[in-house]
Amino acid sequence: QVQFVESGGGSVQPGGSLRLACTTDRLYFNELHIGWYRQVPGKESELVADIVSNGRTNYVDGVKGRFTISRDNAKQTVYLQMNSLKPEDTAVYFCNRVPSVSDWWGQGTQVTVSS
Repeated sequence: QVQFVESGGGSVQPGGSLRLACTTDRLYFNELHIGWYRQVPGKESELVADIVSNGRTNYVDGVKGRFTISRDNAKQTVYLQMNSLKPEDTAVYFCNRVPSVSDWWGQGTQVTVSS
């Protein structure tokens, strides 16, 4: 069972930045449509940014202009650069295929934004 492995989370003050990374050993990585999801306890996960194989990206309205998703196919890694972080960005962040596959979820990485 091959999952994604997320890293880069942490605690920052409002306005701060973090860069998340997720990697996998899954084959055909460069063909995958991959997304960053986030989940707050008691709520369903939310797809916040995704990137298709040709590099085209999509963002949920609440993160446009603040978050940037990118991929390095040689390293089989997808990044999420998060700037101007807000308290409402606090969540556990995961990556997965779009649409998600239940067996591919990793442990996620916690992002906490507070003063």
